[in-house]
Amino acid sequence: MLRPYLLLSAALLAAGSTQAEPRGQDKAPTAAQIARVNRAARVEPSVGPQAGASQVYVYAEGALYQVYATPGRISDIVLEPGEALVGNGAVAAGDTARWIIGDTISGAGAGQRVHVMVKPTRPDLATNLIINTDRRTYHLELRATAAAYLSSVSWRYPAGELVALSGGQPSGGSPASAPAAATSDAVDRLYFGYAIGGKRAAWRPTRVFDDGAQVFIEFPRAVAQDQLPPLFVRGADGKTLELVNYRVRSGRMVVDRLFDIAELRMGTGKRQKVVRIKREARS
Repeated sequence: MLRPYLLLSAALLAAGSTQAEPRGQDKAPTAAQIARVNRAARVEPSVGPQAGASQVYVYAEGALYQVYATPGRISDIVLEPGEALVGNGAVAAGDTARWIIGDTISGAGAGQRVHVMVKPTRPDLATNLIINTDRRTYHLELRATAAAYLSSVSWRYPAGELVALSGGQPSGGSPASAPAAATSDAVDRLYFGYAIGGKRAAWRPTRVFDDGAQVFIEFPRAVAQDQLPPLFVRGADGKTLELVNYRVRSGRMVVDRLFDIAELRMGTGKRQKVVRIKREARS
């Protein structure tokens, strides 16, 4: 059974009226700066094939995931198996008057999954959606169009997959008995501050992150292992390029070192395509 959500606008207005003024010489960010931050955080759907009709994103804290919907169709936002909504107002939207939003569940036990359903009433709407669970918070931007829509949206979770990539569980234990601290430590080590630029290519990475020792480069699901380009790391002088070895595991290119700037290169001459990966400084 779907449960409708109503936005408590009065409470939000009251909260907004009690915001403290900036102290000292602190300056509020400009509208352009805020827009730039939001643009950098947005994650758009991949144009490549996904898991059936589902758009599969890679989860990163603070990312703004784009969900496209259309009147007369329901878009299904599917959470991780075993994940549960928490607290009052676990699902909150900016515009609940013109968006129909509710949740339901499928499955049972450890395989039970929460589904958050969204449907716009008009094709020219946009709002945001926040989902709070016992594991994480999702930030989404809902955009209504006249025809195009995502029937289903779900995520992959690098933290859990990273534990499996690096050995799975502590020695002497099983995945089911691994302490929560192991996963927490893995999450704390992950850094997603990589910018991807350059040519558009079928093999252009969708996400890059590291765990403090290794870099993981993810590609669209449609890209086969034998289609991946060579990886070059740019030297400290900014000019030299060093060809580095990597291995592919679980659809990721795994590099056993950190780097500031690297390039994926395919082809020669005018047909050469270059995609640059740059590690940004931690804020």
